[in-house]
Amino acid sequence: MNSAMPDTKPSGRKRASVDIMTWGPFIALLALAVLGVLINPAFLGLDNLSNMLTRSAFIGVIAIGATFVITAGGLDLSVGSMAAFIAGVMIILMNSLVEQFGAGLTTVLFGVGASLLLGLCAGFINGVVTTKGKIEAFIVTLGTMGIYRSLVTYLADGGTLSLDWGVRDIYRPVYYASLLGIPVPVLVFLVVAVIGYILLNHTRFGRYCFAIGSNEKVAEYSAISVDRIKTLTYMLQGLCVALATIIYVPRLGSASGATGVLWELEAIAAVIIGGTVLKGGHGRIWGTVVGAIMLTMIGNILNLTDAISNYLNGTVQGIIIIVAVYLQRASWRKLAP
Repeated sequence: MNSAMPDTKPSGRKRASVDIMTWGPFIALLALAVLGVLINPAFLGLDNLSNMLTRSAFIGVIAIGATFVITAGGLDLSVGSMAAFIAGVMIILMNSLVEQFGAGLTTVLFGVGASLLLGLCAGFINGVVTTKGKIEAFIVTLGTMGIYRSLVTYLADGGTLSLDWGVRDIYRPVYYASLLGIPVPVLVFLVVAVIGYILLNHTRFGRYCFAIGSNEKVAEYSAISVDRIKTLTYMLQGLCVALATIIYVPRLGSASGATGVLWELEAIAAVIIGGTVLKGGHGRIWGTVVGAIMLTMIGNILNLTDAISNYLNGTVQGIIIIVAVYLQRASWRKLAP
């Protein structure tokens, strides 16, 4: 009887810690929403909420891909530059196809297909160089970040690539249209989140991601093809970047060397805020969704108040990231035996 007592109490503390880690991002999101309402009742306006969710869709879709990469113990710093490069190539391709197919749906579909293929290829390159080259993901993706950014700047000749006006009119609904009152980018975000959740939590691929992130050597000894799974996570990240770019391009109809700046940091921040552990082995898709919405909500609240300058948005986000990582470490220390 006495020997069983010590085991009961720690397990209760562990369950409590897990609950805090699971529900923490949702509680923080609710607290931010309450703060937004207190600062300005217009926060709950339908137009404001719709705009906020639409803007969070870009980073959210990319962050879902980043959840797989980070869960498997990787990191991708190239996503913002990759998005700019994909957008630039997409615009050039669609503009060149106008002469052959006209400014119609066929031209848009070719552009969308090319973007998806380019995203997969870019992710494959990051994954293969990281795994087969045995180079740290931080170094590889830092290098490709510079490559993609310089390529789009070169393609734009240091300026801006603009989409043909006729194509833009056909393509605009991808960003501006709604279905059942829900903006298309938000629907895409939701669909990607559901698919991501199923992949990560209910498939062998997801279990392998958890295993590799927890202990790569043990995963190898368990006959898991570590290099193949990690490369697939980068390809999935590239696909998510392409999807985000596809719904982003019709917003402005242009791309330049400044497109997607700091998207990689926002995506990683959304993942970490959502409860995914930066060192790998533990990931949460719905937490990532909440993290992406929180980041957008911070900027939205700052826009609605004069108390804090909107230019301090990055400062507030940075503080939240540091606090989130600190709370993660504290929670995992409690879980440690």
